[in-house]
Amino acid sequence: MTELSIGQYQLVANFFSLTIAAMGAATAFLWINRSQVAPAYRTAVTISGLVTFIALYHYWRIYASWEEAYTISEGVLVSTGKSFNAAYRYVDWLLTVPLLLVELILVMKLSASDTLKKSVKLGGLAMLMIILGYPGEISDASGTRWLWWSLSMIPFLFIVYELFVGLKKAQDAQPPSAQKLVGIARYLVVASWAFYPVVFVFPMLGIEGGTATTVVEIGYSIADMVAKAVFGVLIFAIAIKKSEGEKSEVTV
Repeated sequence: MTELSIGQYQLVANFFSLTIAAMGAATAFLWINRSQVAPAYRTAVTISGLVTFIALYHYWRIYASWEEAYTISEGVLVSTGKSFNAAYRYVDWLLTVPLLLVELILVMKLSASDTLKKSVKLGGLAMLMIILGYPGEISDASGTRWLWWSLSMIPFLFIVYELFVGLKKAQDAQPPSAQKLVGIARYLVVASWAFYPVVFVFPMLGIEGGTATTVVEIGYSIADMVAKAVFGVLIFAIAIKKSEGEKSEVTV
């Protein structure tokens, strides 16, 4: 196990705790308030809450694994002999990352054929990106990490292209009141997701030991809170705007 100071261990544990709270709060908010949006957008809001709920569960398991891996004995942090299970995070990403893209597509209310086509395409690319990243994440060899990082960036770049080009016309077709929020959502996905490959390469840049572990775990936690909890609330805001606009049209 990586040697950590007590301060590093507690800092990471505090960020895990913060992430659990953020995911729990977002889940409650989204599911409690889903009835406020029009029926056409409730699936998107429900999936947003499902994403944060899945993340809540996995971060609870991550936090438990972190506590089991280390113990404080006579004022010194020592390894218990149990390894910290990083696979929980990748299982979480394998489930939630495709759903994040699906909820964005659903809230845009495209045609049924476009919704299915884009959901399958982007969801498949997202799963491929996560699968390719895992072998590098669990490797201590810099060359291996660079190889799998490079491979996982291929589907990532395809997703970025699709978000900026493939969904641009769909954004332009949104009601004026929601266009800006949809644009922000597209940029938020790219910005928050771009944080993951940056965090991934920290151990390959000469940052080693406890410092690398601390930076990676905190970095991933922050990225997850933005990509899931903040993004979910933004999806809800888009659904509210579009619901209000459609209600006004019916009234007129």
